[in-house]
Parts: sequence; C-alpha cells; structure tokens
Amino acid sequence: RKDLARQCLRQAHINVPESECVSLTDLSSQTHAPIDYPVVVKPLCLSGSRGVIRANNDLEYQQALAVVRTIMSTALVVEENERDYALVEAYVPGREYAIEALLHEGQLELLACFAKPEPLEGPYFEETYYISPCDLTAVQRHAVIDYLSQVCCAYGLIQGPVHAELRINEHGIYLIELAARTIGGQCARLVEMQTKEALEVIVLANLLGLELPLYDHRHAAVGVLMIPITASGVLRRVEGLLNAAKIDGIDDIEISVQSGYELIELPYGQSYLGFIFAKADSPDAVYQALKSAHGCLNVIVSPLIAVK
Repeated sequence: RKDLARQCLRQAHINVPESECVSLTDLSSQTHAPIDYPVVVKPLCLSGSRGVIRANNDLEYQQALAVVRTIMSTALVVEENERDYALVEAYVPGREYAIEALLHEGQLELLACFAKPEPLEGPYFEETYYISPCDLTAVQRHAVIDYLSQVCCAYGLIQGPVHAELRINEHGIYLIELAARTIGGQCARLVEMQTKEALEVIVLANLLGLELPLYDHRHAAVGVLMIPITASGVLRRVEGLLNAAKIDGIDDIEISVQSGYELIELPYGQSYLGFIFAKADSPDAVYQALKSAHGCLNVIVSPLIAVK
C-alpha cells in the first residue's frame, strides 16, 4: 500500500514527496490536484509502474485518474477500498537509482547500485536501463545507506533482502519505493555478474548467518535493458536478434514473450518484452552496447482482434 508506506515514513520524519489520497468513485469532483503540479498519480497497490502517470495540469490530471480507475476496475486487490482511491504525490526531479541490499540484524549492506542513465520524466515511468557501477560518490553512497537504513527501521525490517528505487537531487534523497524482496525477474543476473554468486545463494547465506567472500566488483561494468513494450497487440516476431547479439559487449538477449501472445503497453501493462545483458570495461560502454543492440531489433506486432 503506497499510501500507508508514505504515511509511515512521514511519521518517522523521513524525506518523502508530498502526497494525498484522492477518491476514484466520483471523478467529476476531481477537477484539480490536491498539491502543486507536476504530480504523479499512482494506484495504491499495483507494481511494475502499472498505472503510474505524470500530470502537468488539470486536464492531464483528470485523464490520469480516469485511466487509473479503469485499470483498478479489473485489478486484483486485497481490500475492496483499494479500488476506490489513488495516491497523488509531488513529482520528484533528479537522477534515479535502483539499490540492491541486504539487512543483517538491522545493518544494511549494499550489494549493488544501478544507475538509470535515461531520465524517467513521464508521462509513464517504464524501467529500461540498469547500469552498474553507478556514478554515486563515496559521500552519496554513505548518504544512501543511511537514508535506506532509516526507511527500513521505520518499516520494521531487520533481516533479509531489500530492493529500493530512489531519486537524488539538490534537495536530498527521495524514496520512490522500497520492498522487502530481491530485484525482480532476470535482473538478478546483474548481481551475479558482479559478485560471482547467485543472488539466491547470497540471500540464503545472509539468513543463515554465513559470510560469503564476494568478488570485488568495483571495476566490473554490467547492465541490462528491460526491453519496453511500445505497442499493444499480438506479438508476431522479433527481427534483428542475430545482429543485436553481435554488438561488442552484449552478453545475452532473452525474449520473454512468445509469438502469438498479447502485448500491453504502459500504463495498462506491467511486463517487458525481454532483456538484453551487457558487460564491458566502463558503464558508458555498457550503455552504448545496450542502446545499439536495442536499435537492431524490429518488433512486429499485429492488432488484437476481439472474439465475440
């Protein structure tokens, strides 16, 4: 519950964006956002950037609420009132990072910090590039660890994996999300590419109180592109995979969706077409390899024909 999470952190005096809950039951009364524009409208309980929409004015705000209400009308929820409200919070500018960490008896250890080199400014916020090592200074890394430690303490988290998304600007660090879990899906391979240990092994060792001699990954540059879905419809084929695989630095390409399956783009969808992995001598070389490989791909999508 994004609204309860924000409330918890605010009570602990932790830096979070200004936010308010608004009703989705009577959109005619929602003519203006409760806080200054730009704002981000979010469902209370969904993940994967589904239904997360930036609004810069009254018209965009009303349109965003209508989209969220449509999405929530069919979404699986724990409590029925989760369909009836959305969270509206201030848009936070700045560089965005993904953090993978472990808690051991309340102490936070950073496993990996991933930079997101392309700005996520909306209107939708689909994840694309994760690049490591990131460009945080030593001072910023210590500040991130201290900030996330406070967040975990406020949530009551003591032991186990932590995955966080945050933004940093001239005013400080702002939490986007934090969950008591590992990084999702195939992206866990990035941690293994850097530490030389599977993330599952690292998590289990932490829970058992074992210390693993992890590889010193400070000079190992790795990255992933979560291939975005840019058009809804039925996937026919993905062309250009062989040329993409030949790009220097590309380690692997995986298409997760089989031909004949439906693709749904944001803000209604919540999945990716697949993943491109790369490793090179520098973060910039990793980013350029991923970008070049993605440019080789041609995704063929046909319209979805409804069957009555």
